[in-house]
Amino acid sequence: MCDPGLFDLQAYQTFWRGEIDDNLDCFLDELTGCGGCPFHLGEAIKYAVLEGGKRLRPLLCLASVRSVGGCESEAVKPACSLEFVHAYSLVHDDLPAMDDDDYRRGKPSCHKKYGEAVAILAGDALLTYAFEILARFMDPERLGQALVLLAQSSGACGMVGGQADDVILDSPDWDVAWVESVHTRKTGAMFEASVRLGGLIGRASDWEMRALSVYGKAMGLAFQVVDDVLDFRGDGEILGKPTGSDAAQGRRTHPMAVGLSGSIKRVKDLLLEATEALADLGAQADALRAFIGLIGQRIE
Repeated sequence: MCDPGLFDLQAYQTFWRGEIDDNLDCFLDELTGCGGCPFHLGEAIKYAVLEGGKRLRPLLCLASVRSVGGCESEAVKPACSLEFVHAYSLVHDDLPAMDDDDYRRGKPSCHKKYGEAVAILAGDALLTYAFEILARFMDPERLGQALVLLAQSSGACGMVGGQADDVILDSPDWDVAWVESVHTRKTGAMFEASVRLGGLIGRASDWEMRALSVYGKAMGLAFQVVDDVLDFRGDGEILGKPTGSDAAQGRRTHPMAVGLSGSIKRVKDLLLEATEALADLGAQADALRAFIGLIGQRIE
């Protein structure tokens, strides 16, 4: 197994995030400059995507391509579809009818800057544009699989389904299994989709795809449990938004179910599961292994 400590994740992120951001810029200029997109809508769309963001999902997609012997450069454009879906989800998540957050990434949420109606429409536009980008730049031989993957992961049985359960505040029947079910769909589904899309682009074998699925699912759940921990502890600077809102709104979080120490232990177990999933992928999975450490560092 490759020692993730020998892999320069910061350099990897800096280089490939630059490539991702350049492509996002070009795609958004193309979308908002088409002549049909109203100026105020275009400004809100750009604000939602370009004002910060770690680009973690497209980066995981690129690292996944690398892990199965593919070339990251072939994945940059289709991976941008993941960021568009993610940006749409954040815009809608922040709305008063959802999480009701006034800040995102340390700045006013899209609806606070442009109004609720425009923010909703900006999210709608980003979701549809994600599928356009994937359709235009995915390998035609695997395009169908990629479109189904993105639709299922972001739809009613994936991210949107998790969001729908998350906003139900009056159900007394909840426990840690219920919380993790919400997290697995709301966050984990798109993490898994990110690495599976990379597997499709890199022409992964069946066993490699299974390994990537286990990795992505474990990483997605770990990431969301970490967010719960940070919100519980009040680490707003790391989250980029005010903390304590989940408890104030009556939302169920992982620490509420098992306690802070229980949630931290769960994160460590999930990261171990992600590490073990990569055991047979060899040194070329070094980037994916390094991302495991990155998530773990958020609660240290």
